[in-house]
Amino acid sequence: MSASSLAPASSLSSAGRYTVLVIAFLGWLFAGTQMSLTNLVIRPAVSDMLWNDAPGTTLASEVKADREGVLGRWFGNSNIAFLLGAASGGMLFGWFGDRFGRAKAVGWSIICFTAFSGLSSFCATPEQFVVLRYLACLGVGGMWPNGIALVGEAWSSVSRPTLSGVIGASANIGLTLVAGVTMLKALAVTEENWRLCMQISALPLPIGLFALTLMPESPKWLAARDMPISAGDKVPLAQIFTPPLLWFTLVGILLSTVPLFGGWGSGNWLVPWADQVVGQADPGFKSATQFARALGGTIGSFVGGWIASRCGRRTSYFVMSVICLANSEYVYFLSSPEDPWFLGWVGFIGLSGGFFFGWMPLCFPEMFPTRVRSTGSGVTFNFGRITSSLGIAGASILIEAYKGDYAFVGRITSLIYLAGMVVILIAPDTSRNDLDR
Repeated sequence: MSASSLAPASSLSSAGRYTVLVIAFLGWLFAGTQMSLTNLVIRPAVSDMLWNDAPGTTLASEVKADREGVLGRWFGNSNIAFLLGAASGGMLFGWFGDRFGRAKAVGWSIICFTAFSGLSSFCATPEQFVVLRYLACLGVGGMWPNGIALVGEAWSSVSRPTLSGVIGASANIGLTLVAGVTMLKALAVTEENWRLCMQISALPLPIGLFALTLMPESPKWLAARDMPISAGDKVPLAQIFTPPLLWFTLVGILLSTVPLFGGWGSGNWLVPWADQVVGQADPGFKSATQFARALGGTIGSFVGGWIASRCGRRTSYFVMSVICLANSEYVYFLSSPEDPWFLGWVGFIGLSGGFFFGWMPLCFPEMFPTRVRSTGSGVTFNFGRITSSLGIAGASILIEAYKGDYAFVGRITSLIYLAGMVVILIAPDTSRNDLDR
């Protein structure tokens, strides 16, 4: 497929391009609120559904330790549900976007995660909650590949490093907003109000309806759709798992696994750890921890695409892997939620880890041609979620076995960044690949 055979981004009006950017930004922002809710709601929700103690109840230390193990296990289960749901959704809606259009896939993705998240407020058991988190996260997974493909195809290559940072940062902005609001003691997520939190999370549903009906489609996708294709090119999933795209797919999966597992399997333990140590005295401290990490992640995501463009895709990825490893090991070995500098170090973990989420929206679309770009981006990013979920399952077993020792598990899981230093050495340089193929 030649560059001249596809419609240029300029075939969209200026209003159309900005509409695409705003909807993609808002869609991924509210997907970020889903990530934040997964971390903040699960402990009070499970405690409410399983025990529902009367206010002021005093528990024996042995009972507290046993409950911490159970809460840690359900925290891990909820994160696994999130990752597997997002992985499934990335593949499902990625295929949908390549087959029926990026705009329609974005719309249905937003509708999916808002509707099922709202339904979670009616759960009576942790099992029901985890199932609905999986279903909601189908939409979260679908939002990412279609959003970045649509923005990348609607805007010129000159704008892409900055816009990749904008889209990469939007989820962390959503995380920051939720964490910032729930930091306030009166609005802290508790056993009494977690259901209301889930109901509020359904409010962005009209954005999905707008995207479904009024958002302009990618001109490059429309041009590619109208071109004659061979029978073998009709199955995008088959194309990305056969040469010459197979190598890009496999390396992309490894490159996404490192920051995803680093974030979900290592960094996410900071929130329940903070709640465990300080939460009794300050229920909002877990939100402060989430806020510090998300604020750092917002800045890191925003500049990630720009840094990758300026310093090189491979060099920047390697350096950030080193920084993430050193920072995470320091916090889990030598710090504690009671330390005065704890939130500052958490913010730095978010900053360095957030870089990858500006790097990936820039680099993953470069690996694949237009006809399979949503599928390829969705599979590489979301297969990383599947491999990450396996690691979190093992970490959850450790959490329960060690009675909620989050610091110990964090030290082990942070070693994933060593793999990042190795994988990037064999990754292809995609900086010369444009999106007009």
